[in-house]
Amino acid sequence: MNSKTMKYVTNGTTVFFLVGLAVFVIYGVWSGLFTSKEELQLLIGTAGVLGPLLFILLQITQVVFPLIPGGVTCLAGVFMFGPFWAFLYSYLGIIIGSFINFYLARRYGKNFVIRFVSQDVYDKYMEKLNSGRKFDFMFAAAIILPGFPDDVLCMLAGLTDMRLVKFALILLIGRPASLIFYSAVGFLG
Repeated sequence: MNSKTMKYVTNGTTVFFLVGLAVFVIYGVWSGLFTSKEELQLLIGTAGVLGPLLFILLQITQVVFPLIPGGVTCLAGVFMFGPFWAFLYSYLGIIIGSFINFYLARRYGKNFVIRFVSQDVYDKYMEKLNSGRKFDFMFAAAIILPGFPDDVLCMLAGLTDMRLVKFALILLIGRPASLIFYSAVGFLG
């Protein structure tokens, strides 16, 4: 495949994936799936063996479209699958979604990010983005600790010169800490 064809395939795949996620988000908002724990449990519970895959897709969606609080879906996962499986499924979905955010921001730049992140949020973090190691430290802390807008920060990290390897290491090592917190909160009630 030549580079021009590869570019069309990559862009087409990205657009197809984003449109699919957008349809899922619209359906989720319209049906009450994202606002009702019972609706979510019903959908995933009736999906049988596809339930975990739907939950992973939900986690990917809530990362790429940061409309649904991640803590809510993590807690719902604990009720549906128990703490271990909820942790594992959440980890997979959130990691995949975070890499998608990083890639999309890196590929399409600031104008793309601004469509998902308000100008105020963008401006708030730009100073830190431009300070190199300071952003790396803040990014790692946000990934490890619960309650930070880490999905947004994954997108913003894609706008920096952070290498993919560094991003991956911070994400893969740091993300379990906040997920364990949410799983424990859901399990201990």
